Amino acid sequence: MRHHILLPTDFSDNAMSAALYAINLYKNESCTFYFLHAWSFSNSSTRTYISSTYIDKLETAAKQQLVELQEQYQKDSGNADHNFEIVFSTEPLVKTIEEAVKAYPVNFIVMGTNGASGASKFLFGSNAVGVINKIKSCPILVIPSDYKFVKTDRIAFPTDFNRMYGEEIEPIKQFAKLHNAKISVFHISKGDDLSEKQDNNLALLKSSLENFEHSFHWMSDSGSKESAIKDFILDYDINLLVMINYEHSFVERITREPIVKNIGFHPIIPFLVVPCIN
Repeated sequence: MRHHILLPTDFSDNAMSAALYAINLYKNESCTFYFLHAWSFSNSSTRTYISSTYIDKLETAAKQQLVELQEQYQKDSGNADHNFEIVFSTEPLVKTIEEAVKAYPVNFIVMGTNGASGASKFLFGSNAVGVINKIKSCPILVIPSDYKFVKTDRIAFPTDFNRMYGEEIEPIKQFAKLHNAKISVFHISKGDDLSEKQDNNLALLKSSLENFEHSFHWMSDSGSKESAIKDFILDYDINLLVMINYEHSFVERITREPIVKNIGFHPIIPFLVVPCIN
């Protein structure tokens, strides 16, 4: 199977860190990486008039930087079956990504986001929020700032068992296959009892994961979900967190509330957001 990974970049250290994570993740796989840059001109100069020639030069320089990035990674990749392509656009980032996902057989989008300082704080960057909220046809893997790659062998998947997951489970399985990862499903609950609907969904989930190493865990709903998720990550040495972005989900809440209220959720590990399939 050949993987196709979209790597949005603004050439920042944060974006490059995410790209390196993706390349290491698929180090031994057949893979095509698409470096995507959505270029726009912002006048940070004190000059009120900027010539079109000057703007054209800036655009050309951005294109050249993207080409150089492609050439560098093609040269440095240790896998002969890694291919690097470029996507350049002057359209807004989200629209550019939407068009790229339609044009190419993209399996995952991998991008960085800037985290706030401190172990208990996290803010999604505006670009990551926009992509998570608008892109509904492709899973999005968000890499924390300055995150160093480690083998993805322990995956956490929090769920309330109120949904019957079908195709939405497939991205989790794909990641589990990459490094023979164990999938740890955990449920945050005030009690041990599940409704009939939840029991049925639990049984279906167990069946879906029967060919993968997995486990199920119950956590007491004694505090915030943010704290429970962070505790689970630390207690079980998790290195990939996966959530499904359905209506009124935890993902929707932390990406739609005012930015100040988002402080408190800090995925110190890569965070895979899977779009809901209705």
